[in-house]
Amino acid sequence: MTDKITQQQINQTAWAACDTFRGAIDAGGYKDYILVMLFLKYISDLWNDHVETYRKQYGDDEARIRRRLERERFILPEGASFYDLHAQRGEPNIGELINIALENIEDANRAKLEGVFRNIDFNSEANLGRPKDRNRRLKNLLEDFAKPALDLRPSRVTEDIIGECYIYLISRFASDAGKKAGEFYTPTAVSRLLAKLAAPQPGNTICDPACGSGSLLIQASQEVGSENFALYGQEVNGATWALARMNMFLHAKDAARIEWCDTLNSPALVESDHLMRFDVVLANPPFSLDKWGAEDAGSDPYKRFWRGVPPKSKGDYAFITHMIEIAKRQSGRVAVIVPHGVLFRSGAEGRIRRQLIEENLLDAVVGLPANLFTTTGIPVAILIFDRSREEGGVNGDRHDVLFIDASKEFKPGKTQNVMDEAHVARVLETYSTRAEVERYSHRASPEEIAENGHNLNIPRYVDTFEPEEEIDVAAVQKDIVRIEAELAEVRAKMAGYLKELGVDV
Repeated sequence: MTDKITQQQINQTAWAACDTFRGAIDAGGYKDYILVMLFLKYISDLWNDHVETYRKQYGDDEARIRRRLERERFILPEGASFYDLHAQRGEPNIGELINIALENIEDANRAKLEGVFRNIDFNSEANLGRPKDRNRRLKNLLEDFAKPALDLRPSRVTEDIIGECYIYLISRFASDAGKKAGEFYTPTAVSRLLAKLAAPQPGNTICDPACGSGSLLIQASQEVGSENFALYGQEVNGATWALARMNMFLHAKDAARIEWCDTLNSPALVESDHLMRFDVVLANPPFSLDKWGAEDAGSDPYKRFWRGVPPKSKGDYAFITHMIEIAKRQSGRVAVIVPHGVLFRSGAEGRIRRQLIEENLLDAVVGLPANLFTTTGIPVAILIFDRSREEGGVNGDRHDVLFIDASKEFKPGKTQNVMDEAHVARVLETYSTRAEVERYSHRASPEEIAENGHNLNIPRYVDTFEPEEEIDVAAVQKDIVRIEAELAEVRAKMAGYLKELGVDV
C-alpha cells in the first residue's frame, strides 16, 4: 500500500469530520471550525516534517535546527501544534486551550496571520453548546483530524491536494448552507469560465474586489500558466476574509494581499490618494445589494461614480463602476457576474449603462443558465469590459459587442444545473473567434444597441426562437381514421366476450 494520500481520501476524511457538528450547528456556522482545524493540522504536519528532516541533517545541533526553523513559512510556538491539543483533548477546558494555541500562532506569525483567527471561538457556548457537549464535539473533532488519512506531511501529500481539499470543503459547505453561501463561494464551473474569459497573462496583477473565500482568485491564478502574477482581494465579511487568507496559504499564494474592508465605502487597496489599478479585475459581487452606500457616493474621494450614482437599493452598478475604475487604462480587463436586471433596468442604471457603452468599454455579454448557484435559481450573465478598446488601446478599432446566449449550455444536477467542460469550451471558443452562430451568438454594432435604447437584454440580439415542426394535417387525419377503426374493432370484440360471459351491457 502506498504511503501517498489521494485527493479522494483526504476529501472524504475531512468531510466526515463534519459529522461532529451536523444536526447541532448549521453548515454556515461549523465551516469555520473545520477549515481552521484543517489549516492548523497542515501547518503542524509541515512543521513536524521539517523538524524531522533537520534532525537527520544536523543531529543534536539544536542551535542550528532552531535557526532553520525560524525561517519556516509558519512558526509553530511550543505547545501550540495540533498534536499538543490532541494530547489534551480530554481536558475540560479544551476549547480555551485551542483558542490560546491559535492566538500564540497568530502572534508568532503576525505579518501573515494577524487577525485570521479573531472571528473563531472554540470556547463559544452559543455556537458549540454547553461545556459537556462542547468538550465532546471538540474531542471528536481533534480525533477525526488525527486519523492517518489526514496526515498532511509534504512527504505524503502535495500542497495542490491540500488546497483542493479546502476548495472541496467550501463547496460542500456552500451546498449545505444554501442562501447563506453566496458570501463565500462561486461554483467551480462558473469560476473557471469567468477566469478564462478574463484571460490573465504572465506578469499580470489580478484583483477580486468582492473575493469571498478567494476561490475565484485561485482559479484565475491557475489560468496564468506560470507563477509570475500578483493576487489582490477585498472582502467585507471578517470571517470570510479569514477563509480567503487561509485559502491563499494552503495554495502556496503567501504573497497574495487580501484586505478586510468595505470595497464600495472604504477600499483598502489604495496607493497614496488614489485606487490601485490592475491588469485583470474579476468578481462575483453580491446581487442587487441594498444600502450599499449611495448616500455618500456623490462625495466619493476616489470619484468612482462620475457616470452616475446607482440606486441605493441596487448596488450592482456600484461594483461594476468600481471594477472598471480600478482596471488599468487602455489595457485592463474586467469580468463580472451580474443578475439580468443589470442588462435592462432603466433610470440611473440605464444612464450608467449607456455611458459605458458609448465609451466603447463593453466587449461581451454572456447569458448563463438558470439555477447554477446555491444562492439563487435565477439566470445570470457575465459582462466583459475591455479598456484596450479605449482610444490608443490595442483594440481601439473594435466597436461591436458580442452577445452569447449560453442559457441552454448545462446538464441538470441533483439540486443545481452544472456547466461541464464542453459547455464552457463552447462559450470560450465563440468569444475567442467572435463568431456569429445562429440562435447562440451575435455581434451587435453600436447603432443596433442604440436602436434598442441601450438595452442589453440578450433576446433582443440573439433569436433563440425554435420554429415548431409543420403539421401534416392530411397525415394526422389518416391516423385518426385508422385509430377510430381499430377502436371500433376492439369494442366489437369486447362486446362479444361480455356476451359469452352473460354480462348484459
